[in-house]
Amino acid sequence: MIKLCRKVAACLAGMAAVTVALSVCGANSAEDARALYASVGDHMRTPPIGWVQFCETYKTECDTKPLPARDVVLNSTAWVDLNRVNDWANHNIKPMTDMDHYGMIQWWRYPDDGAGACHSYALLKRRLLIQAGWPRQALLVTIVREANGEGHAVLTVKTNRGEFILDNLTDEILLWSQTPYRYYKRQSQEDPNVWVWLYE
Repeated sequence: MIKLCRKVAACLAGMAAVTVALSVCGANSAEDARALYASVGDHMRTPPIGWVQFCETYKTECDTKPLPARDVVLNSTAWVDLNRVNDWANHNIKPMTDMDHYGMIQWWRYPDDGAGACHSYALLKRRLLIQAGWPRQALLVTIVREANGEGHAVLTVKTNRGEFILDNLTDEILLWSQTPYRYYKRQSQEDPNVWVWLYE
């Protein structure tokens, strides 16, 4: 009976989280829109060195053609999928810097050996969602700055209800504007090999 009560409580808590997430309405003003969607600037001349490294290792994954921008329709099923992928990666991959892992300051790779830096988490979550049928145009590896100025990588998920962030530092999925970061650059929706500046 206790186990059943715990399961029911967990289910209700999960439903509450879905309700909160899906209660984010369409923007009624420029300020509302700003909270839902980051301001995208010009294309960068070249992608970040980490993405270049990634493409050298995983050539077939970067040998892609541009596609029209596409946002995911965020419903309760999609919200459950996002949380499932975020939780699985956060709890099954061991955090490790590239220096400790590979002896290099930066080397973007999938955490196939069970360990990785922040960008490895973002890349893995992107891959898992694409394998689950999510459009790559809505899954954007993003570079941010932490409060201490350190660079950090997260996955931005573009939806019709805003841009949500999957982060290895927290299991909570938040709108981009609710996170403690300064947003710097990310993949463009049309072409993962083209990166754009972000403005606050």
